[in-house]
Amino acid sequence: MPSAHAAACPDAELVFARGTTEPPGVGPTGEAFVDSLRSQVGAKSVGVYAVDYPATTDFPNAVDGITDARAHVLATAANCPHTKMVLGGFSQGAAVMGFVTANVVPDGVSALEVPAPMPPDVANHIAAVALFGKPSTRFMHAINEPPIAVGSQYVAKTIDLCVDNDLVCSSDGRSFSAHNQYVEAGMVDQGAAFVASQLQASWASDVPVPPPAATPSPQTPSAPLPLSAPAAPLAPSAPPAAGAAPSPHLPSAPLTPPGPAAPVAPPPPVGPLA
Repeated sequence: MPSAHAAACPDAELVFARGTTEPPGVGPTGEAFVDSLRSQVGAKSVGVYAVDYPATTDFPNAVDGITDARAHVLATAANCPHTKMVLGGFSQGAAVMGFVTANVVPDGVSALEVPAPMPPDVANHIAAVALFGKPSTRFMHAINEPPIAVGSQYVAKTIDLCVDNDLVCSSDGRSFSAHNQYVEAGMVDQGAAFVASQLQASWASDVPVPPPAATPSPQTPSAPLPLSAPAAPLAPSAPPAAGAAPSPHLPSAPLTPPGPAAPVAPPPPVGPLA
């Protein structure tokens, strides 16, 4: 049976902040993002935490979202150290999550009024950041709030998406209706694909690598084996025993050179026939 700890710690945890005036939860953009992300990570489990904050047009209250998101991230890193976190947000929620990643308190803001930046090592627990319609510097200036700067430890794993002509996130955007087109424009799926690839890479890096095979200790090389064994030296043959028959191939005695031929007597004369 799986342990309670394993059930409480998913493979990934999405911490998402909804946009302005959206009902509590992750909002329509967040819901579409969750569905797309889960479809792209296979059997891996993805938990979801909706940041608890007002999300009203009283923008200074967004600090409540920064405080809540930060606390949840720190608690998850401590209690579920193997869970890969994803930070995400839409519109005002994207501003909240951008500030959560910040390395320093923004200029002009009292450090007593906002949460301190997260400890640097927490970034190791966060696999990706997905921001949809993050308010531009122009927009933040219009509402008298400091610009949003994603922390340096998170820049490489952040995708910051803005629909063309979006009044909120584009520095020269003019359309507020474009601000609600992230699902239709395909940017939710684009963001989910980026996050899924970041998660897969992070999970893969956790797989233990088997140790290399032991290297045999060096030994004195032995002399190379001959291709064939050398023939044993022939022992001198023993002289043949007395009375032994001579070899059919060798003479039994040394040969002597032939001398002058002995004269042969002529045959006797034959008498006349009678």
